[in-house]
Amino acid sequence: MKHIWTDSPTPKRLNIERSAERRVVTLPARLTWKDQRGTTRFATVVTRNVSDFGVYVECQSPVSIPLFRLVQFQLERTAGGADPLPPSLQQGRVLSAVYRVSPPAGARPQGLALRLMIDPRHAVPAHVEATRATA
Repeated sequence: MKHIWTDSPTPKRLNIERSAERRVVTLPARLTWKDQRGTTRFATVVTRNVSDFGVYVECQSPVSIPLFRLVQFQLERTAGGADPLPPSLQQGRVLSAVYRVSPPAGARPQGLALRLMIDPRHAVPAHVEATRATA
């Protein structure tokens, strides 16, 4: 009979399986949302990484946005260029949900993880292999 405390710990997963690859970027962006009273709020943020379905941003000044609040995410107009962006972010404003709030710590600013509210079935695949139709 083996006791629970004598079992070896379960091995940690080293590989991270994501449906879309994250890309490290540094782009200015803007968040727009309505607070609990219905007042429209704005925040200027810096985008740190993007994927097809999510974005992580840092706020230079702390903002009060609760989890699961819907926000409009939009890259600043000057934020174009060499960095490859997902097609959903090239369209302009994207409805997003706040799903993680990292409080400021030391010199590190407050961070927000946003889930882009786009239908995964309509997202453009990042890599499409050429296939040949057969009849």
